[in-house]
Amino acid sequence: MKKSTRKVSQKKIIGTQDLFNLKLPSSVSLSNNESKIAYTVEWMDEKKNKYFQNLHLVDVNSQESTQFTHGNQNDSAAVWSPDDSQIAFISARDKKVGIYLMPTAGGAEKKLIEIDGAISNMQWTPDSKSLVFCLRYNDSHFIEDEKKKKEQPVFRHITKLFYRLDGAGFLPKDKFQIYKLEIATEKLTKLTKGKRDNAAPHLSPDGKYIAFISNRTKDPDIFMDQDDIFIISIHGSKEKKVQTPKGPIHAVKFSPDGKSIAYLGHDNPNDDWGSTNVHIWKVGINGRPKAKDLMPTFDRSAYDESISDMGDVGGGGNINWSKDGKRIYFLGSDLGATNLFYIPARGGKPTRIYNGKCHIKSFSVNGKTQKAAIIYADVNNPGDIQICPTQYGGEKKTVQLTHLNPFLKTKVKLGKTKDVMFKSFDGTKVQGWMVFPPNFNPKKKYPSILNIHGGPRVQYAHTFFHEMQYFASQGFVVFYTNPRGGRGRGEMWAAAITGGWGDLDYKDCMAAADYMESQKFINPKKICVTGGSYGGYMTNWIIGHTNRFKAAVTQRCISDLKSFYGSSDIGWAIRREFDGHPWTDKENYEKCSPITYYQNIKTPVLIIHSEKDLRCHIEQGEQMFAMLKVMK
Repeated sequence: MKKSTRKVSQKKIIGTQDLFNLKLPSSVSLSNNESKIAYTVEWMDEKKNKYFQNLHLVDVNSQESTQFTHGNQNDSAAVWSPDDSQIAFISARDKKVGIYLMPTAGGAEKKLIEIDGAISNMQWTPDSKSLVFCLRYNDSHFIEDEKKKKEQPVFRHITKLFYRLDGAGFLPKDKFQIYKLEIATEKLTKLTKGKRDNAAPHLSPDGKYIAFISNRTKDPDIFMDQDDIFIISIHGSKEKKVQTPKGPIHAVKFSPDGKSIAYLGHDNPNDDWGSTNVHIWKVGINGRPKAKDLMPTFDRSAYDESISDMGDVGGGGNINWSKDGKRIYFLGSDLGATNLFYIPARGGKPTRIYNGKCHIKSFSVNGKTQKAAIIYADVNNPGDIQICPTQYGGEKKTVQLTHLNPFLKTKVKLGKTKDVMFKSFDGTKVQGWMVFPPNFNPKKKYPSILNIHGGPRVQYAHTFFHEMQYFASQGFVVFYTNPRGGRGRGEMWAAAITGGWGDLDYKDCMAAADYMESQKFINPKKICVTGGSYGGYMTNWIIGHTNRFKAAVTQRCISDLKSFYGSSDIGWAIRREFDGHPWTDKENYEKCSPITYYQNIKTPVLIIHSEKDLRCHIEQGEQMFAMLKVMK
């Protein structure tokens, strides 16, 4: 028999350039008849050094996918018209943001409006004649001279505490207000006004009323977690406040009968910095029945709290009612997974619809709500669109509709990821993941990296990390864990470090290092440590307290909690975490600041910090650099 001469193609290891090959689903929207899904895909342009997003459509039955928009733009928030004949979406193009219409049967898009500002939370009216949304104008919108619009201001007059936002820059003076756009005439009508943000609108099923969220405290920047729900008519009449407990509110949604409103929130306005569980609450539109936590015994948040380097930190919160009003769907994060759940509208125990070691980044239900469109990711998949039934065991009947990154299976040999549980100093079990080099040999000794997440109130998860895979491809065993102080294990786990950073979290990280050293394939003399944001804080803290690591890389770190208080875009909020201000509890701020221990550092360290990072300002990295250089 003649031997085959066909060459077997060799898979390559993942590289830095593969970032520019990745296609990442960023939003998903199911049609009313549950037969099509609109979704956006994010991609990176290496030459322009920018991210872009385009709109796609996939047929649930044929599984055929079509790209609806093209080019260097950012399309988002696709919403179906009530008859499914059109999709409205928001698109950022050439420094302007607009609302566009696209026929779902094919054809040219139509631009309805274009503004110098921001648009969000868009929704169709039931008669398909109008769109309701939030809008906020940039400062340049109010400058008539086009040349002056492009000029940097000579000075900025700052009067508010919250005047800039990481990833956005300086915030405009205008506030988010609710608008209505008539599609036929393109007439734009402002429905709310005032000096406070009026945001997250949701239309009642009959289209007559709009519920929205606003913080009306004397200083929303100080009392950040004290929101209220208001209702106005679709014509913008006098607002009516719905009585709810003090606390943060997100994602208000009218019930199908229009008699109730469900929302995400909690009743602890003095929460430290994210330890209190965010639950689904329900309240009558007139305040009766009074607001009720539907899941008081559920010791998790109804939120996506998983992070990766494949998108924004945490997908946040979204809820949707079933068509019959008996259920409310939501995402929940639990022990390294983010799954899809529902809760009975009367309250009770949540049911996990989609169970598994995965990260459901987003979901959409519509129409009869018999199906859910989801963005699914796991340790080997950055994300794809799937459809599943909205019943228990939905993961067993799911259908994958896209294959956005086939090269990861056909051309790249990924490192194997293994999830483990190890014991900390006090016997507490801590979760972690170990990524092995693609051609791992258990008989060899490998250098390794301990990677610590930011937050701290988030969780590493069963999701794809290019960073971890890349380090593994370079011959490192990578270990990333969920120490105490993060999310996904309940309120006590999250609050374990409140007022005392650098204690239990540090001990859990040291237990992770102990676990690494105990592995026969790890070279104990070549263990490194890294992390970003709060992970950078922990990296700095670690090398100020031990010399056990071969090297350290601190990314966008925190050095000094006192200066972080004033230099970060939200730094003043840390007073809740430490139950006081730097001037009222100076001793604890100094005790918990890594800079206090920099004179002990012997470990070689690389400091990586972005100049435009407003959350962990570059001065945090600069302080570390200056001290270490002087001490050298």
